[in-house]
Amino acid sequence: MKIRLRGCRGSIPVPGPTTVKYGGNTTCHEIITDDGDLVIIDGGSGIRQLGLDQMAHLPLKVTLLITHTHWDHIQGIPFYTPLFVPGNKIQICGTFDPVYGKELRDILAGQMEYCYFPICESELNADITYTDLQENDEITLGSTTITPIIMSHPVLNYGYRIASKGKSFFFTGDYEPATNIYQPNEEGYELYQQIVDEQNQVICDFMKDVDVAVMDAQYTSEEYATKQGWGHGTYDSCISLAEKAKVKKLYLTHHDPTRTDDQLDYIYSELQEKYAHINCDIQMAKEGVEIVL
Repeated sequence: MKIRLRGCRGSIPVPGPTTVKYGGNTTCHEIITDDGDLVIIDGGSGIRQLGLDQMAHLPLKVTLLITHTHWDHIQGIPFYTPLFVPGNKIQICGTFDPVYGKELRDILAGQMEYCYFPICESELNADITYTDLQENDEITLGSTTITPIIMSHPVLNYGYRIASKGKSFFFTGDYEPATNIYQPNEEGYELYQQIVDEQNQVICDFMKDVDVAVMDAQYTSEEYATKQGWGHGTYDSCISLAEKAKVKKLYLTHHDPTRTDDQLDYIYSELQEKYAHINCDIQMAKEGVEIVL
């Protein structure tokens, strides 16, 4: 199984001279399974170049997994060229929106209405199917199994575990670990903490022993003090969870759009020193990196 990180930026694309090393494109990850099946996780702006690269290998059969439908995870889909090509088969999988009562197709088609984009969804030429997944619904592609799990975020968000021939990969999507809404001296704290602990343990168990995890680490712990509830993790929270889950290799992603390459280098050097004692290979996610399992 090969994984290539095609977009590692959070919130909005940030091209420019200060984001060359880690990349400025928003979330997109490419997976090629041991059987040659093509899987994409999320359609942020990084999917545009991926689609152009894939045009050399037509016709395509692609499974596109959507973690959630915030714009930085879907904004590149209208620019994914294989959608326009007859003969390509593209299965788009994700979640129904329980708040607005919208199916995945309706949400994605909405950003291609004429007031936003010159070509609407019904004009695309590829054979496109949509699947609204429930938690723990399995997708099987040859020897590969893909399983979604609900993660904590302001909109319904799936993390995906991809397993094939004894190797495994996990991506959190956007993820803020559950925290207690009560203070320790308030009534309800102990009961709520029990719920929080159980929820966090479910995530830990789900990603247990994966070979590679890519996790949302948009903030430092100091920044998180004013960002709580925005739906993103910290470097420390990701590393703590990865250590508990015995993850072999961790890539920290969803880099804040204000973060420069130099700033990411500095944070990474501090993390290497702080966590030198743990048995997990910690990396900053970089656009273009290929991981072979």
